[in-house]
Amino acid sequence: MKKVLLSSFLVSLITFYSCKKSDTTTPVVTLSSDTLVFTGSENNLIYAINALAGTKVWTFSTEGSTISAPTLADGVLYAASYDKNVYAINPATGAKKWSYTTGGTIKSSPTVVNGVLYVGCNDNNVYAIDAATGTKKWTYATGGNVKSSPTVVNGIVYVGSFDANVYALDAVTGSLKWKFTAGDWVNSSPSVVNGVVYFGSYDNKVYALDASTGVKKWSYTGTSYCEASPTVANGIVYIGSNDKKMYAFDAATGTKKWEFATSYGIDSSPIAVNGLLYFGSYDGKIYALNAATGTKTWEYQTGGIIISSPTVANNILYVGSGDYIFYALDAITGTKKWTYTSGGLLYSSPCVLTNSTIINHSGISGSQQ
Repeated sequence: MKKVLLSSFLVSLITFYSCKKSDTTTPVVTLSSDTLVFTGSENNLIYAINALAGTKVWTFSTEGSTISAPTLADGVLYAASYDKNVYAINPATGAKKWSYTTGGTIKSSPTVVNGVLYVGCNDNNVYAIDAATGTKKWTYATGGNVKSSPTVVNGIVYVGSFDANVYALDAVTGSLKWKFTAGDWVNSSPSVVNGVVYFGSYDNKVYALDASTGVKKWSYTGTSYCEASPTVANGIVYIGSNDKKMYAFDAATGTKKWEFATSYGIDSSPIAVNGLLYFGSYDGKIYALNAATGTKTWEYQTGGIIISSPTVANNILYVGSGDYIFYALDAITGTKKWTYTSGGLLYSSPCVLTNSTIINHSGISGSQQ
């Protein structure tokens, strides 16, 4: 749904590069040499799994489902839950550092930039929370639930709402810079690349807006709604639709380059890595396509619907399924490397912390750009 971010490893110091909507760098942590993958579940647990062996490292208990994607920043794992809380967790041990209680359930994935955590909430608000202390810095009230995950680029927070608006907010003060009104809900998380904001809407359209002004640059009208979030790579916008298709558009003009049909709708947000585009579908399959042509390279059938957005690190694809199983697949061939069976539906999108050079969030995460 956005660009892929890399991080540099110096000894055991990890530096994250925001890959979803902005190319900012965030210094992170000293951890063990383990490669870890983090994900949430509908059984009220957040999991840390050894990303190479598929063994559970720890679990963290909440009072509600975790559907949104966790994120790592400054040595801390952040996650949001249906229990209305945002949590800061030690990623090595699973111990809670702090929690903040909002006014509603949370489906939005948190984003951390410059020491501030941003997240949307079903109480209609966007929250800015001090990432170190859990203290609220500001809130901004929209006219509907905020399932969209915020993206922060150049000091501006971009986020969609059920009130059909996309908002651009000052990251420091929360004041409104501009808003753009689409024709229906905006659950899609915006991707911001080269001064352009891309997102989908329930009005069956994909939009491109000027990031500074909110003026529309182009839109494409499909045959069903877009809840998935877009990824932008090499001048191409990729986004899935409930019309069962994955689309590729020229990022500058909106011209359709190709489309690929699956058997059911697509809410999973794609990610482009090494010339391949990965995403899941309600048909229970993970797809790998040639990102330039849309030709299928491989597919893998799971036992449940795929809402989770895949993450790729060290040529391994990680994704959860509605069959309660978390999958690690060879990203080149689609061959299964391992599976881990949880106690609930896995709609959360994973975040991977590696001991090599690649750190990735999924396409739905505001920390992935």
